[in-house]
Amino acid sequence: MSVEGQDITNPEFLEQLSSLNPAQRQAIEMTEGSLLVLAGAGTGKTRVLTTRLAAILLSRKAWPSQVLAVTFTNKAAHEMRERVASLIGGPAEGLWLGTFHSVCVRILRRHAELLGLQNSFTILDTDDQLRLIKQIIKAEEIDDKKFPPRVLASIISRWKDRALMPEKITSPSTEFEKVAFHVYGLYQARLKVLNAVDFGDLILLCLKLFTEHSDVLAHYTTQFHYILVDEYQDTNVAQYLWLRLLAQGSGNICCVGDDDQSIYGWRGAEVGNILRFEKDFPGAVIIRLEQNYRSNSHILGAASGLISQNKGRFGKTLWTEQDGGEKVHIQGVWDGEEEARVVADHVENLHRKSQSLNQMAILVRAGFQTREFEERFITLGVPYRVIGGPRFYERLEIRDALAYMRIVVQPNDSLAFERIINTPKRGIGTSTLQILHQYARYEEISLTEATLRLMETDELRGKAKTALQGLLYDMGRWRKQLETMAHGELARLVLDESGYTAMWQADKSPEAPGRLENLKEFVNAIDEFESLQAFLEHVSLVMENASGTGTEMVSIMTLHSAKGLEFNNVFLAGWEEGLFPHPRALGEAGGAGLEEERRLAYVGLTRARERAIITFAANRRVHNQWQSSMPSRFIEELPIEHTERVNVGKRTLSYRRPQPTPKLSSFEPQLAEGKDFHLRQRVFHIKFGYGCVMAIEGDKLEIDFDHTGVKKIMKCFVKSAE
Repeated sequence: MSVEGQDITNPEFLEQLSSLNPAQRQAIEMTEGSLLVLAGAGTGKTRVLTTRLAAILLSRKAWPSQVLAVTFTNKAAHEMRERVASLIGGPAEGLWLGTFHSVCVRILRRHAELLGLQNSFTILDTDDQLRLIKQIIKAEEIDDKKFPPRVLASIISRWKDRALMPEKITSPSTEFEKVAFHVYGLYQARLKVLNAVDFGDLILLCLKLFTEHSDVLAHYTTQFHYILVDEYQDTNVAQYLWLRLLAQGSGNICCVGDDDQSIYGWRGAEVGNILRFEKDFPGAVIIRLEQNYRSNSHILGAASGLISQNKGRFGKTLWTEQDGGEKVHIQGVWDGEEEARVVADHVENLHRKSQSLNQMAILVRAGFQTREFEERFITLGVPYRVIGGPRFYERLEIRDALAYMRIVVQPNDSLAFERIINTPKRGIGTSTLQILHQYARYEEISLTEATLRLMETDELRGKAKTALQGLLYDMGRWRKQLETMAHGELARLVLDESGYTAMWQADKSPEAPGRLENLKEFVNAIDEFESLQAFLEHVSLVMENASGTGTEMVSIMTLHSAKGLEFNNVFLAGWEEGLFPHPRALGEAGGAGLEEERRLAYVGLTRARERAIITFAANRRVHNQWQSSMPSRFIEELPIEHTERVNVGKRTLSYRRPQPTPKLSSFEPQLAEGKDFHLRQRVFHIKFGYGCVMAIEGDKLEIDFDHTGVKKIMKCFVKSAE
């Protein structure tokens, strides 16, 4: 084989090359100039990138030190390095291969003095960054309740992602931004004094170095004869500008990515970076990798039909040489509990047919959706793992909420009392806690009892004593209400009155909305049990069973966590309006947000090799209120020829409702195929009661209910009341 005139005889490389399709081979052999490889899901992107890098080295086009290859994760960089080493017959010593941040650290260490830093500078982690911002806020007498440090840190990080140093920010608009701008300048000055940088600075300071010191930029543009970039669609503005500066030299830049898999806009990724590649690099060649080696033809047909609805894309059509395969299965269910039951039944049936649990994944849009699947699997004894986060009952906010419930049921639970004593902050410090522990150990009593007794002494004073008195009073009041109030309602009351819910509502970090959703799901879970004690016993068993799982496990994760993974069987749960597309994404980004949500659906579908099963619930409990849900608009966008659709079968609900309803056991909704409704017809719905049909649109009815107003309902969930 020859790459532009250079013969390559390495056997392992030639074997790899012979297995490539024409488009992949073209992407490897065209080593000169600007190249964008649009690599669809499952089309062999990593193989192309590593083989191209090996080809450059084996053909003596460049020494390893003259090649720059950047990725987004350390894992990807490690895998690429190993693959290249196997293709060229040994390690490529001196190769500049790593993440954006690791490469920038390497450059900054060499030229730190030009930026007023010593080359031994420290890289702050998120906790250190937050601690420093808190110090600045305190020194400047800024109200940290009105301007939480996490919010200010988030705004500063967004500015850095957009390559904005303090001097480039001209007119902060909101009050938050004005305060953040003031803190930003002081924060950067403080970092310089400390000889420290944060992660955002690594790329930002490299940009500053290149723009202010042309000789340094010239050194690297001359050194790097070839630049290779993985996952180009995920670059932010700062990374994009950094790459453009470095590509000014040889012009030999190859970016590999997929505009249809750009799903990280919420953390700064700009899909526009890949879409304007031809404009940024005139004369650039675009090669599309469209032959898919992962999924069957129906899965690819459904995914391609869905993503074709997006306007902001280059356009490509995935295809496969695989014949046939199962169509994408779409199934409507009555509620979230039945959704978990249906998916678990599929899992067990497939496992009985010798399908490995390791090759099954449940992908959800929001973290709170995992609970019902987890509990169903625990009931059945099916091992599972939650990827990208802890199991539901292991999450920080759920453990805190459980501690509050435990202390209501059992006031002498010292571990629970210690966990909630200063969560949220009540001004109870470590010295106060030490006093309580010492007295409790001395008297051999619980922390709660020790606190009660110390309230009658002068051992505790001031703010701490007042806070403890308030907490003890609340605990006593909550225990009395346990006798008269529904336990789910009491759980909500405890979380609200303790200030715990408000704590997360005030937290503006990216994780806070998810934590609030999890707390709502936590209250929903309590409602399903006869008593708070029964719920706590259930959780204890759940936590105990969690450690006894086998090696084969079903994977449960969010759609965002699934990118880059693949499974034989993929279950896509919760495809309904109000959940997916997620309303927060639509509210914050409008049309662009909808397109990113559609890309997320596309990513989910293309994780499946053999089987993709989509489920949606007609009813879902949101904020502890039952809501009727419509199927996601994405379901309607899936080509009918690649799907098989099942609405709902005969079923019985067993949920306890907070409001009076007819006995659920007496109501079994039937399939509505062939059932005709007419305008002004009286109908009955299990949650909304009686109403009148106002409009008919396909399999949907618009019904004016007597007590809850106008709602859209699927035909199969109502029955005639005439």
